[in-house]
Amino acid sequence: MEFETIIGLEVHAQMLTNTKIFCNCSTKFGGAPNSHTCPVCLGMPGVLPVLNKKVVEYAMMMALATNCTINPSNSFARKNYFYPDLPKGYQISQYAYPLAEHGYVWVETAGNQKKIGITRIHMEEDAGKLIHDENNPSSYVDLNRTGVPLIEIVGEPDIRSPEEAAEYLKRLHEILVYLEICDGNMEEGSFRCDANVSIRPVGQKEYGTRTELKNMNSFRNVQRALEYEVKRQQYLVENGQPIIQETRLWDDAQGATNSMRSKEEAHDYRYFPDPDLVKVIVDDEWIARIRESLPELPTAKRERFIKEYQIPAYDAGVLTADKALALYYEDVVRLCGKPKQASNWVMGDVLRFLNEEKRDIRRCPITAKSLADMINLIEEGTISGKMAKDIIGDMYQTGRPPQDIIREKGLVQITDEGELTKTIAAIIDANPGQLADYRSGKEKLFGFFVGQVMKATQGKANPQLVNSLLKKMLAP
Repeated sequence: MEFETIIGLEVHAQMLTNTKIFCNCSTKFGGAPNSHTCPVCLGMPGVLPVLNKKVVEYAMMMALATNCTINPSNSFARKNYFYPDLPKGYQISQYAYPLAEHGYVWVETAGNQKKIGITRIHMEEDAGKLIHDENNPSSYVDLNRTGVPLIEIVGEPDIRSPEEAAEYLKRLHEILVYLEICDGNMEEGSFRCDANVSIRPVGQKEYGTRTELKNMNSFRNVQRALEYEVKRQQYLVENGQPIIQETRLWDDAQGATNSMRSKEEAHDYRYFPDPDLVKVIVDDEWIARIRESLPELPTAKRERFIKEYQIPAYDAGVLTADKALALYYEDVVRLCGKPKQASNWVMGDVLRFLNEEKRDIRRCPITAKSLADMINLIEEGTISGKMAKDIIGDMYQTGRPPQDIIREKGLVQITDEGELTKTIAAIIDANPGQLADYRSGKEKLFGFFVGQVMKATQGKANPQLVNSLLKKMLAP
């Protein structure tokens, strides 16, 4: 039996505000347990929440960047459930009247473009965190994260493969980081997703029973977890066993999903309007102001790089995957005027150095000006490409400009035609046998003479000039 996979992702992104969504407590990660709390986020009796305006504006930015319609009136609701990390006994979220709806993003897999729908984007507060003691049968609760502002991006069940799911997630992550409203750190939990997965026989219209997957903290793990779950469900159906609607946790070490609890439905949470918060009214003027503040987004930047800099689509994709990297590249191009050469060096040596040390481009010791200067020195013939390979390694280790390294190591390329002519003449005189063989038709010996010249000049001779002079001087 052939099956079709149905996947929908629910993505939670922490907003990069200094304070929480309904109080003035810090959102900074890593504080001492329960140090970033107050009566409001702890749910003490008689306290009242006050909405952080910046959270609304950040959520609006993401809504506009993903082609959503912003509702002129939206409101908060209480999502009621008991869990030790939820001090109020309910989570303030949005349910019947979310901030935005009906958006989409484009993804590409195997060269094919596909539009993935977004059902809604709404604002909500985060819960706390349980810390389990491995040595004792007890758990501790840290409420620092309680009340940290989130947006939830609920996707349509348009995804048909784990690969599409990973690409969709990458697109959302990319947009959030470009907007500078979320740092996208999956390990710290500021960007995380749950996946709803089901299968159905090809041709069937009705959806199958779905399971929810949690605890996936990387793009790779999202794809691996989905691949496992699809195979698990197919096995159950093929062997006549029922699929249970439940929440399952991904275990990276085992490479498997494990049952956590039965899956709740919306009515289980007994949503009702939060009586302590008024409606959020969003007028056209506010939307227009937010729209004007949007930066150039990744897709538009990629298209511009291809058109303006005449670089391949692959290069543009790599260079625009990170906003800071794209800015670095553009600074290099502006200073050297050589887009493809700049692309080659940034994507090659610079990113290789950074990846080896797990560094971000913002911490790159090679400044855009230094890299541009090195490219200019190659174009001017001052140094060769081979020399540059050695020089750029020194630039990365020391942070020094290329001119200082070249001066210190005496690496200036020999471009004096008279000097090279004398060197070549001496090499020809010293190798009469090879000269005779070359002139008798053994053209491969040309490489021998090039090598001898480069050896004699310690690799400093201009290769193009060497080739040109040798062709003349070796001719019968």
